[in-house]
Amino acid sequence: MKKVVISGTGLYTPEQSISNDELVTAFNTYVTQFNEQHRTEIEAGEITALEKSDSAFIEKASGVKSRYVINKEGILDPIRMKPYIPERRNNEASLQCEMSVIAAKEALEQAGKSARDVDMVIVACSNLQRAYPAIAIEVQTQLDIQGFAYDMNVACSSATFGIQAAMNAIQTGSARCVLMLNPEICSSHLNFRDRDSHFIFGDACTAVLIEDAEQATSNQQYEILGTKLQTIFSNNIRNNAGFLNRCDESGLNSPDKLFIQNGRKVFKEVCPMVADHITAHINSLSLTPETIQRLWLHQANLTMNQLIAKRVLGREADIKEAPVILDRYANTSSAGSIIAYHTHKNDLPVGSIGIISSFGAGYSIGSVILKKY
Repeated sequence: MKKVVISGTGLYTPEQSISNDELVTAFNTYVTQFNEQHRTEIEAGEITALEKSDSAFIEKASGVKSRYVINKEGILDPIRMKPYIPERRNNEASLQCEMSVIAAKEALEQAGKSARDVDMVIVACSNLQRAYPAIAIEVQTQLDIQGFAYDMNVACSSATFGIQAAMNAIQTGSARCVLMLNPEICSSHLNFRDRDSHFIFGDACTAVLIEDAEQATSNQQYEILGTKLQTIFSNNIRNNAGFLNRCDESGLNSPDKLFIQNGRKVFKEVCPMVADHITAHINSLSLTPETIQRLWLHQANLTMNQLIAKRVLGREADIKEAPVILDRYANTSSAGSIIAYHTHKNDLPVGSIGIISSFGAGYSIGSVILKKY
């Protein structure tokens, strides 16, 4: 069986950032306006007054302090409360393509490769800005890559599922070098009027170059020792936006066409599932928790990550062992674990073993066990 390595990664970070204080100011202005406009209904008990948010609550609930976004002005407008992202003409590069190309170029440079070396492109993310043609094929064309490309969506686990798809393609001989991209514009599907979730997401794009170890030349290579994927259906994280929405106008603007979740159930159910999944994967490769030097976990919630790391390692993990980037980036869906890997992989010595793990809507869980090559 061919050895497969990750030989390069890239990251696109939007220029604009929103702090918790800025977000809370906009949200609380909206709450005040709503409660005033609906005072009669609230006093009559017909509807419930909205509750204000605060920065301390956000940081305690999630660990998030700020987030990068494509458009800040629209989100912070108490009347609009969503990003303003103009549509582009068909002869212009799409936004997700543009993000992907920037991240891809960094990954290629890090790996010491050019677009000519790539023969497969995967765009794997939670939300795609159009149904077809595939964003991946657009990226392929923009970079002048020969071969084939496709889009895939496994919500927050899209990156780990994409890595396995890339590894399988290399091991079966259908590709030698695969560019896997995660352009996440999470702010576009977030309900900024929902106190329980208005702070969760940020925008970013990551790129991972996966290739046959025999042709890899990068000085920062991680061999993929194994991948493990799992899905279990749950309605606790859901988004009902889709092409059939226009067929029933009554639901077009309902909250379920954006991100919705039952956070308490997600926390209670997902944490043990992910810990058991990773532990089983470690055992299947005849490894032990003591051999794991790094956990690059999905960046959804600080408490979740701390609990999962503790269950996997059998002790509290320090910040180097389970690095956190969600304080600055917030939850960037599938890009989160890759941002953690991208920014916290170079300091490990050769032979070190680490795990990229993702988890989220589906429920979907993915783990990729790596060894510094």
